[in-house]
Amino acid sequence: MHWIALRWPPERLAGTDLVLPSPEALGWWALQFTPRVAWVDEALLLEVSACERLWGGRLSLMRELARTNPAPVPVQRAQGATSLIALARLRMFARGEEPPHDTPSGLPLDTLSAARDHLDVLANLGCRSWGDVAALPRGGLARRFGKELRAALDAAYGLRPEGHAWLLLPDVFEQKLELPALAEGAPELMWSANRLLAALQIWLRARQRGVVALELQWTLDLRRANGVDLPSHQQVTVRTAEPTQDMAHLRRLLSERLALTTLAAPASWLRLRSVETTPWAGASTSFLPEDNRKGDRLHELVERLSARLGAQQVLRAVAQADHRPECRQVWKPALHADAPPPSSPPVSQPDALYPCWLLREPLRLEMEGERPCYQGRLRKLVGPQRVEAGWWGEGQPAVRDYYIAESPNAGLLWIYRERPSSCFTSESPRWYLQGMYA
Repeated sequence: MHWIALRWPPERLAGTDLVLPSPEALGWWALQFTPRVAWVDEALLLEVSACERLWGGRLSLMRELARTNPAPVPVQRAQGATSLIALARLRMFARGEEPPHDTPSGLPLDTLSAARDHLDVLANLGCRSWGDVAALPRGGLARRFGKELRAALDAAYGLRPEGHAWLLLPDVFEQKLELPALAEGAPELMWSANRLLAALQIWLRARQRGVVALELQWTLDLRRANGVDLPSHQQVTVRTAEPTQDMAHLRRLLSERLALTTLAAPASWLRLRSVETTPWAGASTSFLPEDNRKGDRLHELVERLSARLGAQQVLRAVAQADHRPECRQVWKPALHADAPPPSSPPVSQPDALYPCWLLREPLRLEMEGERPCYQGRLRKLVGPQRVEAGWWGEGQPAVRDYYIAESPNAGLLWIYRERPSSCFTSESPRWYLQGMYA
C-alpha cells in the first residue's frame, strides 16, 4: 500500500483575507484521485496504491495534487508505506526537519499520535524513536501504556491492517458556516458565502452535476426587534435557466438578490443548500478561436438583469392561440413563463409567414400618394391575406388585409390595411405596421 498525507498550513493565512475551504470540501476534492480518503488529526490521507497508475505514476499524481489544489496556500505533501509513516513524515516537513532514512524505526516519537500522552515517561525510559518503543516487551508496554500504543506501532510496521473512516460524497450539498462577526448587510454575508460557493463547486465537480437552484439561508441573532417577533431565519433562492458550475455567475446572482434584501436583524450563521441539480454534460468548445464566444451567455445576462431589476421588468414574448393577430403574442417574465392552464386550448405553432416580433400597438403609417411609408416607401411582396376576426367578442372586429412588405432601411415588415368594409367614413383606407421580421 502507498499513502499520501496532505496538510494546508493555516499559519500562512494569518493577517490576510484568504480563507481555507472547509475540511469537507477538501475531502471531496481529494475523492477525484482515489475513493480511499480520510481525515486523521490535522492531515488528509489518501491511499493510492490501486489507482496511481491511472494518473501516470506517483510523480504525476503528486504534480496533479499540487496543480489542482483548491486552497489559496500551497499544500504540504508527504508519502509513506502506511498512513502513520506518511503522517509522521508530513509533521517533520512542516517543522523544517528532514525525515530519517531508517523508516519507520528512526522516526521521532513525538510524530506518533498514540505516543503523545506518554512522551515524558518514555523519554525517562530512554525511548526517543519509534524503534526504541517497538523494542520494548509487548506485554509490559500494553500493561503500562495501554493497547493503543502497541496497536499503532503494529499498524505503522505493517503487522496489522489499518482502519479509517472513509469520506463519502453526500447526495445533496448542504453546508453551514459560523460567521466570524455578526453580519448586518449584504456585503458581509456575501464575503462568507464565497467560501460556501467554493465548496459547492468542488461538490458539483465531484458529482458531475450542474446546479439549477440553490438556497442561501442565514440565522438571525435576535428574537425580537422593536417589540416585534422575528423569524429565526431568512433566505433567498437563486434559479438558473441552465445547469451551471460557474461560481462567478452564481456569485453575481446572489449579490444582486442580497442587495435587494433587507436583513431583519444581524446574522450569525450561514447555510447554503442545493435545491435542484441535474447531470452535467460539460461545455463543448471549438478548435477555432473565433468560434468560442467571449463574455456572458444570453441566459446569464437575463438572469442577472431579472435579479437586479425584478422579474416583472425583464419580459419575453410568448406565443398563444388566438384568431386575432394582435393577441397572438403576450409578454411574460423571462424567468417565470407560466404554462397554459389545462382547460385552455393547446398553443398552435406560429405560421411561417408571421413575424417573430409584434408591436405592442399597431403603428399607423404615413402615406406617399397611395403607398405606405416606413423609413422609405414600402414595396409589397406577399399578400393580401384577409383576416376577419373578433366579431364574436367585445369591441370592433378586425377586418384587414395583411401584406409582407420591404422597407429600404428597416427590412421586412408585416403591415395591414383596413378594408373599406370596416371604414364608415369617406377617408382613404389606413395602413398600419403590425410586426417585424428578424
